[in-house]
Amino acid sequence: MSTHVATAATPTAVFPAAPGWLTLSAAFGDEVPAIADRDDIVVTVAPGAGHGAPACFFYDPATIEVDGVHLAPGVDPATVAPHRVGDRKRYRTAWGLLTHECAHAKHSVWQAPDDAPPGAAAAAALLEESRIEAAQLRRRPGDRYWLRASATNLLLADLKVDLDDPATAPQMTTADAARCAALLLARVDGGVLNSRETAAVRREVTRVLDAGTLDTLREIWREAHRTADDDTDAMIDLGRRWCEAVGSDPNERPPEPGSHAQAPGGTGSTPSPLATALADAVAAIDRAVDAEPAPTDPATEALEAAAREDAADQQAQRNARAVFDGPGAPPTSGTTIRGSRPPSAPERAAARHLARALTTAGARDRTPTKIRSALPPGRLRMRGAMTADAQRAAGAIPTAEPFTRTTRATVPAPPLRIGIACDVSGSMSAFARPVASAAWILAEAARHTSVPATTATVIFGYHVRPITRPGSTPPRVTEFDTNDGEHHVDTAISALDGALGLTRPDAARLLVIVSDGCFEATTKEPGQKMLDRLRASGCAVLWLAPDAPFNEPMRGATVHTLTDPATTARAIGQAATAALRATR
Repeated sequence: MSTHVATAATPTAVFPAAPGWLTLSAAFGDEVPAIADRDDIVVTVAPGAGHGAPACFFYDPATIEVDGVHLAPGVDPATVAPHRVGDRKRYRTAWGLLTHECAHAKHSVWQAPDDAPPGAAAAAALLEESRIEAAQLRRRPGDRYWLRASATNLLLADLKVDLDDPATAPQMTTADAARCAALLLARVDGGVLNSRETAAVRREVTRVLDAGTLDTLREIWREAHRTADDDTDAMIDLGRRWCEAVGSDPNERPPEPGSHAQAPGGTGSTPSPLATALADAVAAIDRAVDAEPAPTDPATEALEAAAREDAADQQAQRNARAVFDGPGAPPTSGTTIRGSRPPSAPERAAARHLARALTTAGARDRTPTKIRSALPPGRLRMRGAMTADAQRAAGAIPTAEPFTRTTRATVPAPPLRIGIACDVSGSMSAFARPVASAAWILAEAARHTSVPATTATVIFGYHVRPITRPGSTPPRVTEFDTNDGEHHVDTAISALDGALGLTRPDAARLLVIVSDGCFEATTKEPGQKMLDRLRASGCAVLWLAPDAPFNEPMRGATVHTLTDPATTARAIGQAATAALRATR
């Protein structure tokens, strides 16, 4: 059949000293039964395997070999985990070659008889390449990505596309044009490639073959796609019709690709237009595959999501330690603390009022639960009583529970965690004092409320500085300057998450950001991802924006415009109580 399908195999691959190739071969072999729908295939993946092709399949014994050179650069063969679908993209070409050979193993059932015309048998083997891939996609549509990933390597090998050696590359001949049509254009009808990726090749093919001939060839390969796997006579007949359409003798063995003499359309040092178009198509397919998302599965997605979540948690813990436990940078480095002052009487009163509001908001009604029993106390249900009498009359042990009563249990109020991040760039100068006041009020209220509450406040600019720390009530109000020119909001959000556990769904959580949102992209984009992560975990996000024409709050936050900086503390307090009520 084709250059990578044979009736007998003699192992030629020699494993290197590194045992990783043995591990990789075993891992690939474990997945073959699901792809090829047979469990008798031995897989070898190593440099030098493939018998001169990128990969090959042998009937007896059933063997698949993949040349290890097609493993992606930098991929250690000992680290492959193909049982995780998401891991396969790292070595997509090698996995695509394996998938293609599995398609041969499943669908290349027919074999050319010894007395078959050599030319017709060769043409049938050419049609087999797109036929088995079309059959594989009908059976396993999800394999399309992997077949596309390996198509370019198979095309380069089968068509001898080498622009550095124009003498062996396809020429503007009928035989080469027909071969390109069978291996490239037929894969479009098979559902593997797209017509726009092969448009340049189609143009060059039509320069050699007239439109009627190309239409005839297309009818032949489309009929091959519908041919049964074991219909040898039909495939040989299609091969004979192919030879007649291109004007070759079905009884003569065709020349090997790359062994032809120089043809019109190219010179000894210049590739033919057909070879150039093939190279362009290969590049287009590679770019498209690189941009496509690889198939995955729920288990892989869950593992990858868990890994990302764990990495984000660890980074948040590191940022929290750096912000709240570190000594802090000297004032000359920016994001400076101005000093502290004693809290005023109105601030103390506001803290007491907020404590009462939080306690009230966290109060829970008792939850009623209905209980059934065979004996009093409780309300008698006549249907249950009659059922119990009937059971006793029948000599059975009564199982009916005719008495019902309602009990009520108090549900504990969830704890509350509030993180505040204030922008200290020059545009936020009007909010420096009210945010400092609000931070102290919240920390003081958390100390007096019966609801377990933890708060923390940071400022962010050139750096991230703590104003109030989790679990502590500062005796004085910390004030800060607002003259920075950068906005490390991503570090601020991450540090508050690490210090307060804003992503843990065991409390009512609120993140408050006081800013106009005019950040540089280098910090706003990662900050947006962190904010999305908080919201996905159930953390409420309140954005307090100044009454200015250039506000750019992050997506997903509840935005409240502050026309009066004096209302900052009230807005934060109302949002905190709302977060508690939302957990009821």
